[in-house]
Amino acid sequence: MNILKVTYPHRFVIFLVSLMAVLFGSLIIPPRLQELVFGPLFFIMNIVAGTLLIAEKKGQRRVFIGMLLLTFLSYIFAWIFEPEAINFTYVRFVILFLFYAMVTLEIISQVWRSKHVNQTVILGLISGYVCLGLLGFFICTSIELLAPGSFNGLVSREVNPTENTEGLIYFSYITLLTIGYGDIAPVTRVAKSASMLIGLLGQFYMVIITAIVVGKFISQANEDK
Repeated sequence: MNILKVTYPHRFVIFLVSLMAVLFGSLIIPPRLQELVFGPLFFIMNIVAGTLLIAEKKGQRRVFIGMLLLTFLSYIFAWIFEPEAINFTYVRFVILFLFYAMVTLEIISQVWRSKHVNQTVILGLISGYVCLGLLGFFICTSIELLAPGSFNGLVSREVNPTENTEGLIYFSYITLLTIGYGDIAPVTRVAKSASMLIGLLGQFYMVIITAIVVGKFISQANEDK
């Protein structure tokens, strides 16, 4: 419990750093090493950091610890039973989808309820936005798994969550940021609807959540004067 008390005030720093490792670790780590060792390690670290976010909620904390154990076991079993690795990949995909959905809602809730705007709140605001991109990735990947060919420009049409990870993460963030280069594009009705949803979530976040934090900061600054 002492460790939790020491680390909890820095929860958003720890979570954001682990999130950046998940997204950008491949920039400095060789692809094969990233896939076999550091990728799984970064995801596990991110779940540990996410568990720290809800350290004060015993019920949710148990759920997150359960997700952490299942994710760890899925990597171990996929390595031991290599011919059946795809089945463990699906299990891990569902766990991570639920994890990022829950952690995104928790971050938004904590940022929304914050009374004072400080470094912790700002980092929480950034973390929430980055998590939205990952949530969009899981939505797009689910669509591509259920209906292969829903997105043009992907490297593979195999029904495997790992085959198009890089492309769909890229597509999700490009859509969230409303850049839209067009090198990967939705072609089915469901994929197009999901793309609109991702774009709208990004705009709602910027307009509502960010505006609330900025408003609190301005009020706080006026009170200090």
